[in-house]
Amino acid sequence: MKKLIHPIAGAIALLTIATFWLSTVFCELLGSKEMVVAVKTAIPWGFLLLVPALAATGGTGFSLAQGRKAGLVAVKRKRMPLIAANGLLVLIPSALFLASKAGAGEFDTAFYGVQALELIAGATNLVLLSRNMRDGFRMTGRLKTRRISPQR
Repeated sequence: MKKLIHPIAGAIALLTIATFWLSTVFCELLGSKEMVVAVKTAIPWGFLLLVPALAATGGTGFSLAQGRKAGLVAVKRKRMPLIAANGLLVLIPSALFLASKAGAGEFDTAFYGVQALELIAGATNLVLLSRNMRDGFRMTGRLKTRRISPQR
């Protein structure tokens, strides 16, 4: 069951973060202030899906690793504290701050500064989670690594 839950929860988490990030970029570049307010106030509600998905991914991942500490498991394990810290210390507080500011109609320097920080942190987590997914596919054989043979 863990082998089913882990990739599904991981995909849900990755797609949720990608949705948050892309929605933010598109509404900031192409949308109205009302659209920005709608997106920024909706994102914290998305935590109700994201947080359990990340918890399920992490929990099943540690369980599936079964004490292994080398290879791709070690690489994935090193990324997880960065992903978690980025989410807990930057992304969640930023999203709550931006939802509050947007709801009050305060699109000031603080709003756009935190928005920039959130976009950078979100992109970082997207990259780290994508690499973990790639490495997970490699571990299960769903993604073959290409080996380049030396030229003679």
